[in-house]
Amino acid sequence: MRTRLEEMADQATAFHKKYPEVWDKFVEFTFDRVDKGYTNYSVKAIFERIRWDIANIGGDGVSEFKIGNNHPPFYARRFMKMYPEHEGFFRTRIQKSASEPAKGIL
Repeated sequence: MRTRLEEMADQATAFHKKYPEVWDKFVEFTFDRVDKGYTNYSVKAIFERIRWDIANIGGDGVSEFKIGNNHPPFYARRFMKMYPEHEGFFRTRIQKSASEPAKGIL
């Protein structure tokens, strides 16, 4: 059985591949907080800054750019995996969706 977690992970991966500039800004804005002395921070706040500062990143300049609310946890985990010296910078929870069936949402 395919889980909801697998489904969301695939969506986050597809988004990351389509809009790599979001990852670049995510890393930039996260290191901005690290450099200011934060030992932990909100992944949601980083994404809101991306939405606010560069609303048309990855977009066509006409329609508004959208970042799904399911993506931040995957970006937080990816950041801490790629930069293990910052493990725990983003607080994560157990992903309950690992035990839920996929919803078939694209």
